[in-house]
Amino acid sequence: MWVYEKKLQYPVRVSKCDPHMAKLLMEQYGGADGELAAALRYLNQRYTIPDKVIGVLNDIGTEEFAHLEMIATMIYKLTKDATIEQLEQAGLDAHYVAHDKALFYNNAAGVPFTATYIQAKGDPIADLYEDIAAEEKARATYQWLIDLTDDVDLQDSLKFLREREIVHSLRFREAVEILKDDRETKKIF
Repeated sequence: MWVYEKKLQYPVRVSKCDPHMAKLLMEQYGGADGELAAALRYLNQRYTIPDKVIGVLNDIGTEEFAHLEMIATMIYKLTKDATIEQLEQAGLDAHYVAHDKALFYNNAAGVPFTATYIQAKGDPIADLYEDIAAEEKARATYQWLIDLTDDVDLQDSLKFLREREIVHSLRFREAVEILKDDRETKKIF
């Protein structure tokens, strides 16, 4: 199903060590509207979606894993040279105690990832509207993250991710229209 290239979907650069920003980025790593939740949601929903739009869920779900890799890289680069004092000042001391500088799926508040973030109703239109909402929430979160950093290199990568969320939302909207049109088509048996 996948071909892995040993490069990120888009380059990730950071200008400085910034554990506080890394903590905020954890929202997109292990949060309810983050990349892991999105990837798992879409790849799970594809089993109950009509064949006409299954490719949309497969493609976007796969791309979300690439975004997860970018977020992980950002967090790593922002913390790799941090001292224990800097981690503590950023509010990452509890994370350090449990995981050192290893990444762990939790949100910015330190709440661990849970499968309750993954929505699947089984109704294709309801699921696609859930997916549109998820993409719009992720877009908003990326904008707020951009607003919270003065690191132009980091902003560049975050802007790329924000724009991909917009594209994903549009593709899900197109899928809804395809299914609505199909539902309204007269069927003869």
